[in-house]
Amino acid sequence: MSSLYCFGIILGVIAFTLPALFLPQSLHHPLSFPTFSKPNSDFSWQEVIPQKKLIWKNCYTHHQCTRLVVPLNHFNPEGRQATIALIRIPSSYPISSKKYRGPILFNPGGPGGEGIGLIQRQGEHFRRIVGPQFDIVGFDPRGIGRSTPRTSLFKNDVERAIWDAGSGQVNTTDEGVAKTWARAIVLGQNAADNDDGSLQFMNTEQTARDMLSIVEAHGRSKLQYWGFSYGTVLGAVFASLFPGKIERMILDGVVDVDEYFGNKWSNKLLHTAEVMDLFISSCVEAGSSGCAFWAPTVDQLRLKIDNLYSSVRRRPVPVKSGSTYGLVDYDKLRGVIFKLLKSPYASFQPLAKGLADLAAGDGLWVLKMYNQLIVPRFDHQCNSSTPNHDPIGESDGGIAVLCNDNHELPEDIKWAEDFYQLMINGSEWGDVWSRYLMSCQGWPISIKQPFRGPFGGDTSHPILLIGNTLDPVTPLFGAHKASKVFPGSVVLTQGAAGHCSIVAHSSCTQTYIREYFIDGTLPEVATTCHANASFFLDRSHHSPLDEVQHNLSDDMEWLSLSFTGAI
Repeated sequence: MSSLYCFGIILGVIAFTLPALFLPQSLHHPLSFPTFSKPNSDFSWQEVIPQKKLIWKNCYTHHQCTRLVVPLNHFNPEGRQATIALIRIPSSYPISSKKYRGPILFNPGGPGGEGIGLIQRQGEHFRRIVGPQFDIVGFDPRGIGRSTPRTSLFKNDVERAIWDAGSGQVNTTDEGVAKTWARAIVLGQNAADNDDGSLQFMNTEQTARDMLSIVEAHGRSKLQYWGFSYGTVLGAVFASLFPGKIERMILDGVVDVDEYFGNKWSNKLLHTAEVMDLFISSCVEAGSSGCAFWAPTVDQLRLKIDNLYSSVRRRPVPVKSGSTYGLVDYDKLRGVIFKLLKSPYASFQPLAKGLADLAAGDGLWVLKMYNQLIVPRFDHQCNSSTPNHDPIGESDGGIAVLCNDNHELPEDIKWAEDFYQLMINGSEWGDVWSRYLMSCQGWPISIKQPFRGPFGGDTSHPILLIGNTLDPVTPLFGAHKASKVFPGSVVLTQGAAGHCSIVAHSSCTQTYIREYFIDGTLPEVATTCHANASFFLDRSHHSPLDEVQHNLSDDMEWLSLSFTGAI
């Protein structure tokens, strides 16, 4: 379960008017964006004293940071305390100005996504969309990143790295299901053994109450929020608990919250195979000059992919290049492809090159992508129980939130086998997806069960829900389902493939977002915006803008992803 992180993605753009697909120096994962500048790591959070009010301190390059003290358990405010790490790009206007519109909080998804990294990488992009009137604010949710206490399921990073080294996808053999089940039982026991008393409070409800504390610490009474993927779960919980506390709320890449909290997860992959079909058909259409893994027909290309799967099943590809070494096997290849389906406009062209290399016996690109997308970084703190502060893949805190949010699962292997069968019956990608929820078998029971619905409410301002027509992990129906329980809300459809609206540039979508935050106006019902994006570049006929995309795609900095999460 080393890749428990997304619900997350979000692709940035070079400027407000340039396509987001012109990706990145960083491709971000479940919710995935490109990174145009590396986050500055030359800043110590130990310099930021936790306080019960917001005292901002200059940090990184052009940001401000603070740490807010909140109750570990909001139902016992005088008990043990926690701290929430926040970052912002402040508004261009002072608070006293009539043009100042207050903070917008962002959540990148997950569970497990870190808001600090999101704003470091994408804050300026968000600012260009919504305007300079707002503070652009990110936060690491409780138990995650720089917020404390940080959830740790292991005594130190060495234990964590050794454990992650044995993980893998649930494959089509009985051994794969049994191994995933057994690992889940051990992890649950490990979680209980390493619990310092804070584990039960790492859930979405407590995080939603943290958001209200952040709003009130700003001296305001209502939330402005933009949440992606799992961030829509967090937003839906907040809106259900505090319907009168909504000033603006965008839920982008909307998760079916009943499925998320209901131990099902069976309807999230409705369009995953269709996005893979887009890779195949668009590669064929791009021709041999545009797609490195080209074949003359769809059937022939599908056969090439199947043959590649079979080949790495029979004979994993060994890789040794400098400090990078390992194997590319079936699990790794499937895991990488699944992740990259979430950001197709950015990933299809380099993915084709990576597959071509692998077919030729060179697995370096695929292995690097696996290490970036799925395997958490290890910073060699052999005596530290706290995970490093720059994880790319799975985080202990994200696992805790997911497992605490869901109902207790049966611990017997029969449940795992039945659930796995349900998932693969529903989608050819069910083998990759099933392990997320299966990882929660054996999880220690929380003393107090968190809020799991009912969801909905007459919010003080209508919610804007956004979904792509072909989202591989949060189908569009999730937005329409949510709209039924939040009166006055409107679904904005974006005609695009990929996870969340910002995987592809649409000036139409961005205009509606800006107008919503500034004026509170919503699109007309049944509005559809189309993306200005393509999957493969035609190198023989390219404009200066195409050249920008080509250059960015060739920059291996785009390997550095910042979003973690199952969704």
